[in-house]
Amino acid sequence: MIAGHFGFAAAVRSREPATPLWVLMLATVWLDIVFVPLLLTHIESLQPAPGATRTYGGHLIYADYTHSLVGAASLSAILGLAAAWAWNRRSGLVVAAVAFSHWILDLVTHRGDMPILPGNVGHLPRLGFALWRWPILSAGVELALVVAGALLYWRAARRVCLAAGRGVGLAAALGTLALVFGALILGLDFTGVLP
Repeated sequence: MIAGHFGFAAAVRSREPATPLWVLMLATVWLDIVFVPLLLTHIESLQPAPGATRTYGGHLIYADYTHSLVGAASLSAILGLAAAWAWNRRSGLVVAAVAFSHWILDLVTHRGDMPILPGNVGHLPRLGFALWRWPILSAGVELALVVAGALLYWRAARRVCLAAGRGVGLAAALGTLALVFGALILGLDFTGVLP
């Protein structure tokens, strides 16, 4: 759900203009940014999902630290504190919420591979509603997030341009870029070009 995360960040930006878009985009994939070095050092891992026939949603993601409920909340709070220090308290809260939204969206799509506690301490049940079992439906939900995010972002950019007495060409270009790149990322993810 890479593209869907970006769509959500664009939607949030439409309501929170004081927080830079690049910060929201970083926040929405913050858990994955921390995941990559842990994956490369084999602390966290990817395994093919039993019965999966494609790469889109075809893995169990054992991100037992970054994608545990407590780990995601902790990493989101850390990023939120950094944003509050760099911008202001409201931006910090928004950034923390956007970072944690990653876990919530993943909960919907992931198969049951997300632990509650870091390192799966206590071996509690793993969470995930497994929308990825139905790739077309999952991609449709993700595309809806991309389209909604691009539309909301375009509307907000248009308001800003009109209030500043500028034409709406820049707003249209930004909204179109958000939509095109979101759809491109989804297409690359869905076809297996992105791991």
